[in-house]
Amino acid sequence: MTTGAGPGLSTIMSERRQLMNLGYRLLGSLADAEDVVQETYARWYAMTAREQQAIESPGAWLMTVASRICLNLLGSARARRETYVGDWIPEPLPEPGQWSAGADPADRVTLDESVTMAFLVVLDAMTPAERVAFVLHDVFRYPFGEVAEIVGRTPAACRQLASSARRRIRTAQAPAGPSAGQAAVVRRFRTAWAARDIDALVGLLDPDATATADGGGLAVTHLHPIVGGERIAHAYAEIARVSGDRTTFLECTVNGLPGLSAWQDGALATVFAFEIAGDRIRRIWAVRNPEKLRSWRVR
Repeated sequence: MTTGAGPGLSTIMSERRQLMNLGYRLLGSLADAEDVVQETYARWYAMTAREQQAIESPGAWLMTVASRICLNLLGSARARRETYVGDWIPEPLPEPGQWSAGADPADRVTLDESVTMAFLVVLDAMTPAERVAFVLHDVFRYPFGEVAEIVGRTPAACRQLASSARRRIRTAQAPAGPSAGQAAVVRRFRTAWAARDIDALVGLLDPDATATADGGGLAVTHLHPIVGGERIAHAYAEIARVSGDRTTFLECTVNGLPGLSAWQDGALATVFAFEIAGDRIRRIWAVRNPEKLRSWRVR
Protein backbone atom coordinates (compact mmCIF):
# COMPACT_ATOMS: atom_id res chain seq x y z
CA MET A 1 0.00 0.00 0.00
CA THR A 2 1.15 3.47 -0.75
CA THR A 3 2.17 6.09 1.78
CA GLY A 4 2.41 9.86 1.67
CA ALA A 5 -0.01 12.72 1.83
CA GLY A 6 -2.78 10.93 -0.08
CA PRO A 7 -6.02 9.74 1.51
CA GLY A 8 -5.43 7.52 4.53
CA LEU A 9 -6.39 3.87 4.71
CA SER A 10 -9.35 4.56 7.02
CA THR A 11 -10.72 7.16 4.60
CA ILE A 12 -10.53 4.80 1.66
CA MET A 13 -11.86 1.77 3.53
CA SER A 14 -14.79 3.76 4.92
CA GLU A 15 -16.24 3.61 1.39
CA ARG A 16 -16.41 -0.20 1.51
CA ARG A 17 -20.02 -0.46 2.64
CA GLN A 18 -21.19 2.03 0.00
CA LEU A 19 -19.40 -0.01 -2.65
CA MET A 20 -21.03 -3.22 -1.38
CA ASN A 21 -24.43 -1.54 -1.50
CA LEU A 22 -23.79 -0.50 -5.09
CA GLY A 23 -22.43 -3.91 -6.14
CA TYR A 24 -25.30 -5.88 -4.63
CA ARG A 25 -27.98 -3.69 -6.21
CA LEU A 26 -26.32 -3.92 -9.61
CA LEU A 27 -25.43 -7.63 -9.53
CA GLY A 28 -27.88 -9.24 -7.08
CA SER A 29 -25.07 -11.29 -5.56
CA LEU A 30 -23.02 -10.65 -2.43
CA ALA A 31 -20.16 -12.80 -3.72
CA ASP A 32 -19.98 -10.85 -6.99
CA ALA A 33 -20.29 -7.55 -5.10
CA GLU A 34 -17.38 -8.57 -2.88
CA ASP A 35 -15.27 -9.37 -5.96
CA VAL A 36 -16.09 -5.94 -7.39
CA VAL A 37 -15.04 -4.23 -4.15
CA GLN A 38 -11.76 -6.13 -4.06
CA GLU A 39 -11.00 -5.31 -7.68
CA THR A 40 -11.84 -1.64 -7.09
CA TYR A 41 -9.45 -1.39 -4.16
CA ALA A 42 -6.79 -3.28 -6.10
CA ARG A 43 -6.96 -0.61 -8.81
CA TRP A 44 -6.72 2.15 -6.21
CA TYR A 45 -3.61 0.71 -4.60
CA ALA A 46 -2.03 -0.01 -7.98
CA MET A 47 -1.69 3.75 -8.41
CA THR A 48 1.26 5.76 -7.13
CA ALA A 49 0.89 8.13 -4.18
CA ARG A 50 1.09 11.07 -6.59
CA GLU A 51 -1.75 9.64 -8.70
CA GLN A 52 -3.88 9.10 -5.58
CA GLN A 53 -3.23 12.62 -4.34
CA ALA A 54 -4.39 14.02 -7.69
CA ILE A 55 -7.86 12.52 -7.21
CA GLU A 56 -10.11 15.21 -5.73
CA SER A 57 -12.78 12.82 -4.41
CA PRO A 58 -11.52 9.28 -3.68
CA GLY A 59 -15.04 8.13 -2.79
CA ALA A 60 -16.42 9.26 -6.14
CA TRP A 61 -13.46 7.64 -7.91
CA LEU A 62 -14.08 4.33 -6.17
CA MET A 63 -17.81 4.41 -7.00
CA THR A 64 -17.06 5.20 -10.64
CA VAL A 65 -14.58 2.35 -10.97
CA ALA A 66 -16.92 -0.09 -9.20
CA SER A 67 -19.81 0.94 -11.44
CA ARG A 68 -17.76 0.31 -14.58
CA ILE A 69 -16.65 -3.10 -13.31
CA CYS A 70 -20.30 -3.97 -12.58
CA LEU A 71 -21.32 -2.80 -16.04
CA ASN A 72 -18.80 -5.18 -17.61
CA LEU A 73 -19.88 -8.04 -15.35
CA LEU A 74 -23.54 -7.49 -16.22
CA GLY A 75 -22.68 -7.92 -19.86
CA SER A 76 -21.11 -11.34 -19.24
CA ALA A 77 -23.73 -12.42 -16.68
CA ARG A 78 -26.31 -13.06 -19.37
CA ALA A 79 -24.01 -15.60 -21.01
CA ARG A 80 -23.35 -17.30 -17.65
CA ARG A 81 -27.08 -17.58 -16.95
CA GLU A 82 -27.50 -19.70 -20.09
CA THR A 83 -25.65 -22.55 -18.35
CA TYR A 84 -27.28 -22.01 -14.93
CA VAL A 85 -29.47 -24.91 -13.86
CA GLY A 86 -33.05 -23.64 -13.51
CA ASP A 87 -34.08 -20.07 -12.75
CA TRP A 88 -31.62 -17.56 -11.29
CA ILE A 89 -32.93 -15.53 -8.33
CA PRO A 90 -30.99 -12.73 -6.62
CA GLU A 91 -29.28 -13.69 -3.38
CA PRO A 92 -31.63 -13.18 -0.39
CA LEU A 93 -30.51 -10.97 2.48
CA PRO A 94 -31.30 -11.62 6.16
CA GLU A 95 -32.29 -8.93 8.64
CA PRO A 96 -29.38 -7.17 10.42
CA GLY A 97 -29.34 -9.49 13.46
CA GLN A 98 -29.38 -12.68 11.39
CA TRP A 99 -26.19 -12.36 9.36
CA SER A 100 -23.75 -15.26 9.69
CA ALA A 101 -21.00 -14.88 12.28
CA GLY A 102 -18.34 -14.54 9.58
CA ALA A 103 -20.03 -11.60 7.85
CA ASP A 104 -18.14 -8.33 8.20
CA PRO A 105 -20.48 -5.52 9.37
CA ALA A 106 -18.95 -3.37 6.64
CA ASP A 107 -20.28 -5.83 4.07
CA ARG A 108 -23.88 -5.71 5.24
CA VAL A 109 -26.18 -4.18 2.67
CA THR A 110 -28.57 -1.45 3.76
CA LEU A 111 -32.13 -2.75 3.52
CA ASP A 112 -34.61 -0.44 1.78
CA GLU A 113 -37.12 -0.54 -1.05
CA SER A 114 -34.31 -0.78 -3.63
CA VAL A 115 -33.29 -4.26 -2.42
CA THR A 116 -36.66 -6.00 -2.15
CA MET A 117 -36.71 -9.23 -4.11
CA ALA A 118 -39.42 -7.90 -6.45
CA PHE A 119 -37.31 -4.82 -7.18
CA LEU A 120 -34.13 -6.83 -7.82
CA VAL A 121 -35.93 -9.27 -10.12
CA VAL A 122 -37.15 -6.38 -12.26
CA LEU A 123 -33.64 -4.90 -12.29
CA ASP A 124 -32.27 -8.23 -13.46
CA ALA A 125 -34.51 -8.12 -16.54
CA MET A 126 -33.07 -4.76 -17.65
CA THR A 127 -30.20 -4.20 -20.02
CA PRO A 128 -26.86 -3.55 -18.26
CA ALA A 129 -26.92 0.13 -19.28
CA GLU A 130 -30.49 0.58 -18.06
CA ARG A 131 -29.72 -1.01 -14.73
CA VAL A 132 -26.57 1.00 -14.08
CA ALA A 133 -28.12 4.29 -15.19
CA PHE A 134 -31.23 3.76 -13.07
CA VAL A 135 -29.44 2.59 -9.90
CA LEU A 136 -26.83 5.35 -10.02
CA HIS A 137 -29.38 8.11 -10.63
CA ASP A 138 -32.53 7.00 -8.79
CA VAL A 139 -30.93 5.11 -5.88
CA PHE A 140 -27.56 6.81 -5.39
CA ARG A 141 -28.65 10.23 -6.71
CA TYR A 142 -25.86 10.67 -9.25
CA PRO A 143 -26.56 13.46 -11.78
CA PHE A 144 -26.98 12.25 -15.35
CA GLY A 145 -23.78 14.02 -16.39
CA GLU A 146 -21.76 11.76 -14.09
CA VAL A 147 -23.82 8.70 -15.00
CA ALA A 148 -23.05 9.39 -18.66
CA GLU A 149 -19.30 9.27 -18.02
CA ILE A 150 -19.67 5.87 -16.35
CA VAL A 151 -22.06 4.28 -18.83
CA GLY A 152 -20.41 5.74 -21.90
CA ARG A 153 -23.60 7.38 -23.22
CA THR A 154 -24.78 10.97 -23.46
CA PRO A 155 -26.66 12.49 -20.47
CA ALA A 156 -29.82 12.54 -22.60
CA ALA A 157 -29.42 8.85 -23.42
CA CYS A 158 -28.90 8.02 -19.73
CA ARG A 159 -32.02 9.98 -18.87
CA GLN A 160 -33.94 7.83 -21.36
CA LEU A 161 -32.43 4.65 -19.92
CA ALA A 162 -33.49 5.58 -16.40
CA SER A 163 -36.96 6.54 -17.61
CA SER A 164 -37.34 3.19 -19.37
CA ALA A 165 -36.23 1.41 -16.19
CA ARG A 166 -38.83 3.28 -14.12
CA ARG A 167 -41.58 2.22 -16.52
CA ARG A 168 -40.50 -1.40 -16.18
CA ILE A 169 -40.66 -1.16 -12.41
CA ARG A 170 -44.06 0.54 -12.37
CA THR A 171 -45.46 -2.11 -14.72
CA ALA A 172 -44.01 -5.14 -12.94
CA GLN A 173 -44.30 -4.32 -9.25
CA ALA A 174 -47.43 -4.72 -7.19
CA PRO A 175 -48.42 -1.82 -4.91
CA ALA A 176 -46.65 -2.40 -1.58
CA GLY A 177 -48.94 -2.60 1.43
CA PRO A 178 -48.00 -2.03 5.09
CA SER A 179 -45.32 -4.41 6.34
CA ALA A 180 -47.58 -5.55 9.19
CA GLY A 181 -50.28 -6.51 6.70
CA GLN A 182 -47.79 -8.41 4.59
CA ALA A 183 -46.48 -10.22 7.66
CA ALA A 184 -50.03 -11.30 8.51
CA VAL A 185 -50.50 -12.76 5.01
CA VAL A 186 -47.18 -14.64 5.25
CA ARG A 187 -48.16 -15.94 8.69
CA ARG A 188 -51.49 -17.25 7.39
CA PHE A 189 -49.68 -18.82 4.42
CA ARG A 190 -47.24 -20.56 6.79
CA THR A 191 -50.10 -21.92 8.91
CA ALA A 192 -52.07 -23.15 5.90
CA TRP A 193 -48.96 -24.68 4.37
CA ALA A 194 -48.04 -26.57 7.53
CA ALA A 195 -51.63 -27.88 7.71
CA ARG A 196 -51.61 -28.74 3.97
CA ASP A 197 -54.86 -26.82 3.74
CA ILE A 198 -55.19 -26.42 -0.02
CA ASP A 199 -58.35 -24.33 0.13
CA ALA A 200 -56.71 -21.86 2.54
CA LEU A 201 -53.59 -21.70 0.36
CA VAL A 202 -55.68 -21.01 -2.75
CA GLY A 203 -57.45 -18.23 -0.89
CA LEU A 204 -54.14 -16.58 -0.02
CA LEU A 205 -52.69 -16.81 -3.53
CA ASP A 206 -53.52 -14.55 -6.44
CA PRO A 207 -55.19 -16.66 -9.19
CA ASP A 208 -52.31 -15.70 -11.52
CA ALA A 209 -49.58 -16.11 -8.89
CA THR A 210 -46.15 -17.44 -9.87
CA ALA A 211 -43.74 -19.49 -7.75
CA THR A 212 -40.11 -19.58 -8.86
CA ALA A 213 -37.31 -21.60 -7.30
CA ASP A 214 -33.51 -21.42 -7.50
CA GLY A 215 -31.51 -24.54 -6.67
CA GLY A 216 -28.63 -23.81 -9.00
CA GLY A 217 -28.23 -27.54 -9.62
CA LEU A 218 -27.09 -27.91 -6.00
CA ALA A 219 -30.49 -28.55 -4.38
CA VAL A 220 -33.60 -30.37 -5.53
CA THR A 221 -36.41 -28.03 -6.60
CA HIS A 222 -38.81 -27.39 -9.47
CA LEU A 223 -36.85 -26.17 -12.49
CA HIS A 224 -39.62 -24.12 -14.06
CA PRO A 225 -41.96 -21.53 -12.52
CA ILE A 226 -45.31 -22.79 -11.26
CA VAL A 227 -48.06 -20.53 -12.59
CA GLY A 228 -51.53 -20.25 -11.05
CA GLY A 229 -52.64 -20.07 -7.45
CA GLU A 230 -54.32 -23.49 -7.45
CA ARG A 231 -51.33 -25.23 -9.00
CA ILE A 232 -49.00 -23.59 -6.48
CA ALA A 233 -51.25 -24.61 -3.58
CA HIS A 234 -51.20 -28.26 -4.63
CA ALA A 235 -47.45 -28.22 -5.30
CA TYR A 236 -46.63 -26.64 -1.95
CA ALA A 237 -48.99 -29.00 -0.10
CA GLU A 238 -47.07 -31.87 -1.68
CA ILE A 239 -43.77 -30.31 -0.57
CA ALA A 240 -45.12 -30.17 3.00
CA ARG A 241 -46.21 -33.81 2.78
CA VAL A 242 -42.84 -35.03 1.51
CA SER A 243 -40.78 -32.98 3.96
CA GLY A 244 -42.95 -34.06 6.88
CA ASP A 245 -41.71 -33.41 10.39
CA ARG A 246 -38.12 -32.90 9.21
CA THR A 247 -38.83 -29.34 8.08
CA THR A 248 -39.59 -26.32 10.27
CA PHE A 249 -40.91 -23.12 8.69
CA LEU A 250 -40.05 -19.87 10.47
CA GLU A 251 -41.13 -16.31 9.82
CA CYS A 252 -38.23 -14.00 9.05
CA THR A 253 -37.29 -10.87 7.13
CA VAL A 254 -36.00 -11.32 3.58
CA ASN A 255 -34.53 -8.26 1.87
CA GLY A 256 -36.38 -6.04 4.30
CA LEU A 257 -39.85 -7.62 3.90
CA PRO A 258 -41.73 -10.49 5.61
CA GLY A 259 -40.63 -13.91 4.41
CA LEU A 260 -40.11 -17.50 5.53
CA SER A 261 -37.14 -19.76 6.09
CA ALA A 262 -37.24 -23.56 5.98
CA TRP A 263 -34.94 -25.57 8.24
CA GLN A 264 -34.22 -29.27 7.85
CA ASP A 265 -32.41 -31.12 10.63
CA GLY A 266 -31.19 -27.79 12.02
CA ALA A 267 -29.77 -26.55 8.71
CA LEU A 268 -31.16 -23.74 6.58
CA ALA A 269 -32.60 -25.30 3.43
CA THR A 270 -34.68 -22.58 1.76
CA VAL A 271 -35.46 -18.88 2.03
CA PHE A 272 -38.80 -17.67 0.68
CA ALA A 273 -39.47 -14.11 -0.45
CA PHE A 274 -42.93 -12.85 -1.38
CA GLU A 275 -44.58 -10.13 -3.40
CA ILE A 276 -47.96 -9.34 -1.87
CA ALA A 277 -50.71 -7.22 -3.42
CA GLY A 278 -53.50 -6.40 -0.98
CA ASP A 279 -54.15 -9.62 0.92
CA ARG A 280 -52.97 -11.99 -1.83
CA ILE A 281 -49.55 -13.39 -2.64
CA ARG A 282 -48.62 -12.58 -6.22
CA ARG A 283 -45.07 -13.94 -6.40
CA ILE A 284 -43.05 -16.49 -4.41
CA TRP A 285 -39.29 -16.80 -4.78
CA ALA A 286 -37.74 -19.87 -3.15
CA VAL A 287 -33.94 -19.79 -2.91
CA ARG A 288 -32.42 -23.22 -2.22
CA ASN A 289 -28.98 -22.81 -3.77
CA PRO A 290 -26.76 -23.23 -0.67
CA GLU A 291 -24.15 -20.85 -2.10
CA LYS A 292 -26.75 -18.07 -1.85
CA LEU A 293 -27.58 -18.81 1.80
CA ARG A 294 -24.11 -18.44 3.28
CA SER A 295 -24.79 -15.00 4.77
CA TRP A 296 -27.63 -16.39 6.92
CA ARG A 297 -26.80 -17.25 10.52
CA VAL A 298 -27.15 -20.90 11.48
CA ARG A 299 -29.51 -21.46 14.38
